Amino acid sequence: MTRFIFITGGVVSSLGKGLCSAALGALLQARGFRVRLRKLDPYLNVDPGTMSPYQHGEVYVTDDGAETDLDLGHYERYVGVAARRSDSVTTGRIYSTVIGRERRGEYLGATVQVIPHVTDAIKEFITADLADEDFVLCEIGGTVGDIESLPFLEAIRQLGNELGRERVCFVHLTLVPWIASAGELKTKPTQHSAKELLGVGIQPDILLCRCERPIPDGARKKIALFCNLREQRVIPALDVDTIYAVPSAYHAEGFDREVCAHFGLAAPEPDLARWEEIVGRIRRPEGEVTIAIVGKYTHLPDSYKSLAEAMTHGGIANNVRVRLDWIESEVFETEAAALTQLEGVHGILVPGGFGERGSEGMIEAARFARERQVPYFGVCLGLQMAVIETARHRARLPGAGSTEFGPCAHPVIGLMTEWLRGNTLEQRRSGGDLGGTMRLGAYAAVLDPESRVAEIYGTTQISERHRHRYEVNIAYRDTLEAAGLHFSGMSPDGLLPEIVEIPGHPWFIGVQFHPELKSRPFEPHPLFTSFVKAAVAQSRLV
Repeated sequence: MTRFIFITGGVVSSLGKGLCSAALGALLQARGFRVRLRKLDPYLNVDPGTMSPYQHGEVYVTDDGAETDLDLGHYERYVGVAARRSDSVTTGRIYSTVIGRERRGEYLGATVQVIPHVTDAIKEFITADLADEDFVLCEIGGTVGDIESLPFLEAIRQLGNELGRERVCFVHLTLVPWIASAGELKTKPTQHSAKELLGVGIQPDILLCRCERPIPDGARKKIALFCNLREQRVIPALDVDTIYAVPSAYHAEGFDREVCAHFGLAAPEPDLARWEEIVGRIRRPEGEVTIAIVGKYTHLPDSYKSLAEAMTHGGIANNVRVRLDWIESEVFETEAAALTQLEGVHGILVPGGFGERGSEGMIEAARFARERQVPYFGVCLGLQMAVIETARHRARLPGAGSTEFGPCAHPVIGLMTEWLRGNTLEQRRSGGDLGGTMRLGAYAAVLDPESRVAEIYGTTQISERHRHRYEVNIAYRDTLEAAGLHFSGMSPDGLLPEIVEIPGHPWFIGVQFHPELKSRPFEPHPLFTSFVKAAVAQSRLV
């Protein structure tokens, strides 16, 4: 029997519902249960694929090519269960489904309304594509009280009645702020948030209270009294120094115990030894390296959330702390001396992005890494900028560039209009829709057995997740390889370059895919592990 846990948030956004869901999933999994996590987002976009990273943070991509909220990255990193397209839905996707049904006449002449048609579609999504999971954890995006969230809240209220309380648990995440001038924690925001939720017909079963210092017993009793809960169902969620300490912290406060008690389940205590080992490595590293992230959206680190976590995983694997130096690539275009910021760093990583802004600065960062023998990791756009750098400065192709930025003399990067996904031909048009039209999801690649990447992976057959529209122009392969850039990974049909590297360089690799999306704290991605190892070696030289 599958049980459903719905996680809502109140008071303010960014309290950490995604981490709450992921950590609870990890705790239930550690108790022996099978879990699946899902995200319901209230915005009208069909998916976040066309949103600016400054609006929504990074876009997380699943194996089956869905562009989703970054919280699905937390889910995968914490429970190791690969997310699917069916694990992420938005208001836009729900309304598209409902309107499509109406156009096909599937509602038999009925007036199409939010209740029951939209809420029924939401319930269908929540309960679809499940197998033998013991728990499905559904995070409701937004904040209780937002008008956009109401259809989702109504849908989960209905499910609570239809399935019965023995199969549904409502967890509400709120804020208990510390007011410095008063010298105390304030419970009123939590009381109002629970009341707001009750106003739409949902009585929270468990309150998870975010706070920066311990909640006194009196305050906890007050919250329980006014929110109609037993005191042990008010769970403090104190700030921690690393997100990987969250599962242990929640367990210490009894979060998973109360969830099991709600469902009347007896389960063994979770074994959290591996979480404690990870936290120990983070808190007590044997060294430190500095990696410069030269990108387009560095003012908002959430734009590169999975990348930052993958760097942490690489540090865990090497038992070092990885300090990230976020640098806006445009500074290298406007300030002649700006490249001095890269002096002394132990590695340079150029991440993905779209558009021309900052691209010349990324090219200069790649050139600095090549000429100064600093470990370089180019991810997606970072690979393309390294290719352009080689074309301009080593292959002597003046005007080499990408057609993404406009016409150029040597389009070493261009728009690929069709490619194979397995046995299926996929196509796109330059004037077509932007959303969902990139090369998305998992694709296979074949590695040169004599290459550095084959040594790193320990195999010549890999599968990695992609999210990009432009490709390296295979017509320039011979010219670029003659200039010293080795094409060490290709698509199985040999048409799409996937990985390039520079033989003889301490560590210079560019990949067209996003390896960070498959990195886990317990299974660090081999490329990030190797890159950090190279940075450690570099730190001994500077």
